[in-house]
Amino acid sequence: MTATRTRLPYRLTSRRGAWASLGIVLIAFVALFGLLSRIDAPSGNETAPAESESSRVSALLDQFPDADEQSVIVVASRTDAGELTVSDIDALDDLVPALDEHTGLEPSPPSVSDDGYAAVIVTPINVGEDNAETADIVKDLRGSLPDIDGLALQVTGGPAFGADITSSFDGADFTLLIVTILIVALLLIITYRSPILWLLPLVVVAFADQLASKVTGAVGSWLDLQFDAGIISVLVFGAGTNYALLLISRYREELAVNDDHRAALSAAWRKTVPAIVASNVTVVLALLTLALAVIPGTRGLGISSAVGLLIALAAVLFALPPLLAVCGRRVFWPFVPKPTADSAGHAAPSRGSVWHGIASGVMKRPAVSLVGGLALLAVMATGLLGTSVGLDQAEKFRVQSESAVGLEVLTDHFAPGESQPIFIVAASDQADEVVDAVTDLGGVVRAHPTGETDDGALTRIMVTGEYAPGTTESLDLVAELRDVVHDIPDADALVGGAVATDLDARAGNQQDLLLIAPLVLAVSLIVLLVLLRSIVAPVVLLLVNLASAAAAIGVGSWFSRVLFDQPALDLQVPLLAFLFLVALGIDYTIFLVHRARAEAETRGTREGMVQAVSHTGAVITSAGIVLAAVFAALGVLPLVTLGQLGLIVGVGVVVDTLVVRTVIVPALFGVLGDRIWWPRNVAKEPRRES
Repeated sequence: MTATRTRLPYRLTSRRGAWASLGIVLIAFVALFGLLSRIDAPSGNETAPAESESSRVSALLDQFPDADEQSVIVVASRTDAGELTVSDIDALDDLVPALDEHTGLEPSPPSVSDDGYAAVIVTPINVGEDNAETADIVKDLRGSLPDIDGLALQVTGGPAFGADITSSFDGADFTLLIVTILIVALLLIITYRSPILWLLPLVVVAFADQLASKVTGAVGSWLDLQFDAGIISVLVFGAGTNYALLLISRYREELAVNDDHRAALSAAWRKTVPAIVASNVTVVLALLTLALAVIPGTRGLGISSAVGLLIALAAVLFALPPLLAVCGRRVFWPFVPKPTADSAGHAAPSRGSVWHGIASGVMKRPAVSLVGGLALLAVMATGLLGTSVGLDQAEKFRVQSESAVGLEVLTDHFAPGESQPIFIVAASDQADEVVDAVTDLGGVVRAHPTGETDDGALTRIMVTGEYAPGTTESLDLVAELRDVVHDIPDADALVGGAVATDLDARAGNQQDLLLIAPLVLAVSLIVLLVLLRSIVAPVVLLLVNLASAAAAIGVGSWFSRVLFDQPALDLQVPLLAFLFLVALGIDYTIFLVHRARAEAETRGTREGMVQAVSHTGAVITSAGIVLAAVFAALGVLPLVTLGQLGLIVGVGVVVDTLVVRTVIVPALFGVLGDRIWWPRNVAKEPRRES
């Protein structure tokens, strides 16, 4: 063992070194937190690629003199579901001047549906510089609407949907943080069965999460990234707790063979660092592949999450050990481990645990266990049949929003496309030709110019479709409009708007999945090749992990459809779920197989795997349950996207922990034996400290 490898853990755990290390960590935390305290991450939420046609239209629309004006729709219907009366219409007429006075912009007069059951008033508003400001403007507008006896008024339309999404997160991140902390605290108490020990990893990971929120905010501001801070918090808590569980589990083992708790902690640090670092590097590199994504939110999430996980790694490796060293062996009270080793100073083989019994049973009939485990994954993967991707605006909220309710009323009584019109920007000289061409298309209710740029070069054309936004018909209409206007000579016409953005977002997410998924697999394979220095084991383990990910997405999709009545997965869910399932699944593979390789050097491959499962079964299961529960906490957030992601990853981690790592991987080692390490022969190599 090199001097460098022994010097660092000694300094982290020695009597003076532990206090010094804690002081350095505390100073670094306070300095970074203070330095970055005033920096906030950008608040953008573009869903389509920056180079897409809809994004280009959005940039062109900013050149129009009324670019800061967008329209919302006040939808009126009777609370008793009856027809609107004359007095109802009169009340809506009286509402128009009030809206004019509130917004400073002229609204349209009430327009009553053909069936007489609903009416709409289209009113422009000056949108804010960001989503939060627009949300406040929409909230004020809603608050200004009077109570009209017998009428229900809802404000809907594009800006209102964006405002509802932003407003739905008011306090949600704090709720997520509290729920996550409670989940982790409860599971750590159950795992450690100690009223003291659980506090140490929780405090360390909580500080790491707070620091990560500031650092990722700064990185996001510097690089102009867009990301969901809630997912980063979940990753930091989940991965950080997993690392802590692995370290403390090995520390407990070492305390059973060493009277000196500092020496035991130093040995535990040395022996777990390779697995922890390899696991962290795998996830970080997998996340960094998202930097190649074309969807802004996906790209931002990858970079910021990688930063957050590096902070979690540093906290567990450099803050937790000195904290444990200062507290000593008594931190495990009331179940304080005491030396029970043989005279050689090595822990005796584990033979009495539940995990030893399971592993031994699998190893006796590995082929049967392997077929059974893979059959279960295959059944779960059948949930992919019938899975579709893409939710419309109303389906994206876990709880009903005012804009979604208004859209439902609008859809029932008017052309559904009224809520989110399509915009075409074209050269002014050919604007009339563009209007004539699109008006003749099926599915177009009307099309008309709504303004020019100051220099008169460009004209904005608003197209109202008859299909509900987000439906297949509305997306096909956008594609057809593009085909038609692109063929008009010298018009340079581009089609944008919310529905066009949805179409481009779908194409961008599909492009990202086809690019990123193979890169994630390649990164995971390279890490396993380097760590295990084998060819067969990495390839076989990665294939199993891929099957596990497909099974989790399949069963998660089925749950979403059948139990939660969600007709499809949201656009980003397949890619993010695949990334987290593969990368985090490799984590547990590394924890298990790294131990199996060390045990195989003296006990042989099959018995080495039995011992690896015996020693790591409890900690891997605990880590998996913690991670699954933390991801499940995303369900407290209001967007279906995050709930679906939490469900799929949570189910996948549990299956990966209880089935893949407990049955399938040991069965593979039982079937292949020493060939799993080819071209090495681990069982014949001398045992080395790791």
